[in-house]
Amino acid sequence: MTLSAPERTRVYRNHHLDSTRWDPFVARDDDIFVTTAYKAGTTWMQRILAALVLGPVPLYASLAEISPWIDARFMGPLEVTLASVEAQRHRRFIKSHLAADGLRFFPQAKYIVVGRDTRDVFMSLFNHYSAYTDIMFSLFNDADRPGPEFPRCPATPRELWPRWISEGWFDWEPDGWPYWSHHHHLATWWEVRELPNVLFVHFGDLKADPETEMRRIAAFCDIEVEEDAWPALLATVGFDAMRAEARGTEDPMAMGFEGGAARFFFKGENGRWRDVLTESDLALYDAAASTLDPSLRLWLEGGRYAGSTGR
Repeated sequence: MTLSAPERTRVYRNHHLDSTRWDPFVARDDDIFVTTAYKAGTTWMQRILAALVLGPVPLYASLAEISPWIDARFMGPLEVTLASVEAQRHRRFIKSHLAADGLRFFPQAKYIVVGRDTRDVFMSLFNHYSAYTDIMFSLFNDADRPGPEFPRCPATPRELWPRWISEGWFDWEPDGWPYWSHHHHLATWWEVRELPNVLFVHFGDLKADPETEMRRIAAFCDIEVEEDAWPALLATVGFDAMRAEARGTEDPMAMGFEGGAARFFFKGENGRWRDVLTESDLALYDAAASTLDPSLRLWLEGGRYAGSTGR
């Protein structure tokens, strides 16, 4: 069977996203794109790629510039971002939060899709959402915002959960309000997971065995690493290392998040939902997850040792 590349059939534009910002982007054959819905290890994967491409050097303060989020509507003039990316002479690794039906697909580039248990994503997202400062809301809800206003975060996770798990922001999405869908994002990429330039990496696998996963990522990206270089690389990419790196810089997240980087990275733990979500809440999860490809649900809940990603 011949596998087909994903087609960009939808436009994602809201308070956060603008998929049309990819229209003038000029790709290179060796580009690496990191795509997640959110809160599944995006920054972690960017930091891993930074170590593999640039070596074990401090990068926290400049990571967002080195590896920009192209589809972020609020990140300043697109021309400036694209000029900065075009000027890079190292191998580029770029972030997106777009589903496969909204992101341009370049057959020679590499796509790393990072996933995580839906319930863990939600807990991390609530921490993220509830930490936004007024400055961030002013960026999301500026005069040029397409569509409805981005609302303030509810007081508790359980107030947000029923809408987040059962309602989409865009008409074609089944979940994710008021952001965008976690399940639709993963489902669109899951359909093309067997393409040779698509790699699925699970947050839980990274937590359990970071060296094995980092070696998988290096092999997928055709990055050769000297054996004696691995300890130093691994030492730079853990959550504790990223927090320590952030503490040693002027925190660029302090204006956007209450608590800055410490709040952004937070715990990086799985399973916190067990102490928050009730049986009725979890029934909503089961209803939503039952619509997924069973192999995708298995992978989301257990990683690649439970699912079948092909690599």
